[in-house]
Amino acid sequence: MKLKLSLLVLALLGLVGAMAQAGYQNVSVQQLHQARSAKFILDVREPYEFAAGHVAGAKLIPLEQLAQRATEIPRNIPVYVICRSGNRSAQASQILVSKGFSNIHTSRVACWLGRLPGIRLGDELYP
Repeated sequence: MKLKLSLLVLALLGLVGAMAQAGYQNVSVQQLHQARSAKFILDVREPYEFAAGHVAGAKLIPLEQLAQRATEIPRNIPVYVICRSGNRSAQASQILVSKGFSNIHTSRVACWLGRLPGIRLGDELYP
């Protein structure tokens, strides 16, 4: 039992170290919510997903367009990259790091919908 727990801890530490080496870090929904007012939030989902519900104030740049549109993203403040499950935001974060961005954070928007204030579903903003 102790061996399994030790292996699990080592695996988790390795994952955290790999993300740090990748140049970005995962953040919780709560950390993202607390940072919203002072940071840049980049949503890398598709337009139809964004229209169905998104974090108020987020900038939509679909993942497939990110490399060409990276100049639209500020470099002087932390950037929070979000998507539905975390896969596209991780890919987007890697793209941004490869283009010289730093202070990149990634999270998933599915956790937001219906849980925290500031969610826009269609044309309605839920406080």
